[in-house]
Amino acid sequence: MADELTPETPEEEQPKKTHKQRKNGLYPGVSDELAESMRTGWADTELHGLEPIAQASHTAARRAALSARFPGDRLVVPAGRLKTRSNDTEYPFRAATEYAYLTGDQTENGVLVLEPAGETGHTATLYLLPRSDRENGEFWLSGQGELWVGRRHSLTEAEQLLGIPVKDVRTVADELKEATGPVRVVRGHDSVVEAALTDKVTGERDEELRVYLSEARAVKDDFEIGELQKAVDSTVRGFEDVVKVLDKAEATSERYIEGTFFLRARVEGNDIGYGSICAAGAHACTLHWVRNDGAVRSGDLLLLDAGVETHSLYTADVTRTLPISGRYSEIQRKIYDAVYESQEAGIAAVKPGAKFRDFHDASQHVLAEKLVEWGLLEGPVERVLELGLQRRWTLHGTGHMLGMDVHDCAAARTEAYVDGTLEPGMCLTVEPGLYFQADDLTVPEEYRGIGVRIEDDILVTEDGNRNLSAGLPRQADEVEAWMAHLKG
Repeated sequence: MADELTPETPEEEQPKKTHKQRKNGLYPGVSDELAESMRTGWADTELHGLEPIAQASHTAARRAALSARFPGDRLVVPAGRLKTRSNDTEYPFRAATEYAYLTGDQTENGVLVLEPAGETGHTATLYLLPRSDRENGEFWLSGQGELWVGRRHSLTEAEQLLGIPVKDVRTVADELKEATGPVRVVRGHDSVVEAALTDKVTGERDEELRVYLSEARAVKDDFEIGELQKAVDSTVRGFEDVVKVLDKAEATSERYIEGTFFLRARVEGNDIGYGSICAAGAHACTLHWVRNDGAVRSGDLLLLDAGVETHSLYTADVTRTLPISGRYSEIQRKIYDAVYESQEAGIAAVKPGAKFRDFHDASQHVLAEKLVEWGLLEGPVERVLELGLQRRWTLHGTGHMLGMDVHDCAAARTEAYVDGTLEPGMCLTVEPGLYFQADDLTVPEEYRGIGVRIEDDILVTEDGNRNLSAGLPRQADEVEAWMAHLKG
């Protein structure tokens, strides 16, 4: 990896001067001749007549709703900054969800400011980093210059694409320091912006902004639904990819599965929406197993929980529990069928007007019945559910909202989310599971080390629901036939 030459480079690491080099006033170690050469001879690459991005009209409507909710307040929503991975290397940048939701932009350091205008409205301005200056050398001498990190859109190009007036982000901190009147900022993404507003914001006002932006994402518009379907469709293809290479995973480890799915995510989308869970054997009993360094053995189950994130940052979240050999054993099928029946009950409970908790309750009732039927719990079922005894083996809630965050709307108020009512346009997961830990002495030995989860992405419609991930089989016989077909 190349190491940039900057004004801060220690003198002993600078190129040694020769009699042909003269002192350059801007950058030590750079001759006047080289500096002058790098200033000139570059073609004009400005792009003209750009069409707005697909979601531009949707982001405008979202900003209008935000403006109506907080009249008279200055609203500041940062994209975030690069985060250090180690020393002088950074993690790939992913814009803050609130920022991307309101702008469609995904570049680091960006800041959206809604300035009060009149009694009820706002004027939106997006602050972005402009193209690198060729005259002062920043484009090739700075680690964030375009020669190092690639071409950025000019501010004019960004205005055309995003449909928002754009200014140089290097002015935003000073402008915010001079701001008067009430201000709200989305915290946790940009320390520079927050420092500029230290004396102007309150935790209470900022939290109200964060909560609003979380709840606003609960009902998806047509663009969002299309993106979620796109994410799911790519995820289906990623699961097919994995089944085709299970023999290679058996020869290596769960990492082969992880890498295979990641390839699909990067080719068809922006990234994976969350760390893939590629849990073979007893690892399936660890809910968030992301080490993915275990053995993949024929005869065991593979719990694969993974989702592709689209270029617009909407993610799928799908789980299938697959027999690595291609066929479930008798005990594996018994447990799998119980989870399938539970999921069927949960999906059936997803409909407009239903309480958000209804699908969880329906799924848990089925699992509690099975655990009583198998003699693992003493009934009646109502007693089991009242005391939560099934949770030793069901462990988690049955689902969550889905969108730009895999656990979307997480800052929403309880009364608006888990105690709320389902509406058309909401998208959520239904994902019951049973997990019998390898060291659980309360269950028969044949159960131990088996974990099963089945998860689908369900859209609430006007007359019920639609399973966005129906392209992946769920019923045991269908799973086996699908795997046999893919393996040839």
